[in-house]
Order: sequence, then C-alpha cells, then structure tokens
Amino acid sequence: MAQLFFRFGAMNSGKTIEILKVAHNYEEQGKSVIIMTSAVDTRDGAGFVSSRIGLKRPAHAIQSTTDIYEAVTRIDPSAACVLVDEAQFLEKHHILELTKVVDQLRIPVMTFGLKNDFRNELFEGSKYLLLYADKIEEMKTICWFCRKKAIMNLRVHDGQPVYEGEQVQIGGNESYYPVCREHYFNPPMSQAQFHVEETK
Repeated sequence: MAQLFFRFGAMNSGKTIEILKVAHNYEEQGKSVIIMTSAVDTRDGAGFVSSRIGLKRPAHAIQSTTDIYEAVTRIDPSAACVLVDEAQFLEKHHILELTKVVDQLRIPVMTFGLKNDFRNELFEGSKYLLLYADKIEEMKTICWFCRKKAIMNLRVHDGQPVYEGEQVQIGGNESYYPVCREHYFNPPMSQAQFHVEETK
C-alpha cells in the first residue's frame, strides 16, 4: 500500500545519503524511482541531491510553481517510488500534490528534511508533512558539542550564534550545527570554531 513518509532530522543526520541508498536499492531491482529536491537549495546547483560524504546525483528541481502531481505523471506515472530531498522548503500545495501521488497514482512517496529552523519554528513544508504524512520517522544524529541527541539547528555567523533573521539561509557546517537543547541556548562557540578549522 502506497504511503506518504516524512523522515526528519537535524543537520548532518544522513537524510540525503538515505535517499541515495533507497534509490540504489530500488534501481538494483530494476525498479524506477523519481528523485526530486527543492530548487531553494542551490549549493551544488539546482536539481542535484548531494551528501556531505561526496555522493551526488541529478534530481528534478521543485520550483514554487511546480505541480508535483503533474510532474510525476509526466516523468514516470509507473515509478516504484518518489523520493524528495529538502522537503522543508516545499509549500503547502506541494505537500497536497504529494498526497495525490500517493492516493491517486498509488506511488509511495518518501520525503526527507528538517523539521524546525534555527529559530525553532516549523518550516512550511515540514508543518504540512507532519499533518498529512502517513508515517513520520526521526533520523538521529549527535550534538556538535556533546553526545546527546541533536534536536535543533544552531545558525552561526562570524563565530557567534544567531537566533533572529530570515528563515532560509542555505549553508552547511560553516553556517549550521546540529545541537541538543542545552547547547542551542548555551553553545560553547570557541569549541565550534576550533572544530570547523580542524575539518577544513
């Protein structure tokens, strides 16, 4: 039975590598998949899913005006699965279109993304996935500063934590850290700066 999945996690929880793994598993069995991602994330150019460990492959870019249901029927209405990266950046109509893919085309849809932004507010896409998804699963990672589970995303600028500003600012480890609640409110920033220098 086709279902809509939402798999969320903080930064660095392996969401994109999971998409690539799922796609490989389907394709290894000769089953087609449609990989999509929000056009908002342009770190590697629009229309790519890229993991931090270096794996990358093309994807269909979802623009604000994209009708995902129409796109899936045009690309491959007999696909075995639709995989969506950066789902937090989707809009309400996109999520409703994904439900149509599941309910009318009978194609399972697996979406991956952040749940909350750096201010601990829900992204629009995440909000409606939490409302409409059949299954919701958390992907876990550890806090940048300790061994607790990371449940928040800390934005940093010039070595200082940022708690106000525009919701969307694309970036990786230079801009965001996955953190536990304690270190979201009290981040030891000197340790963070040292760790970033080590990993460059």
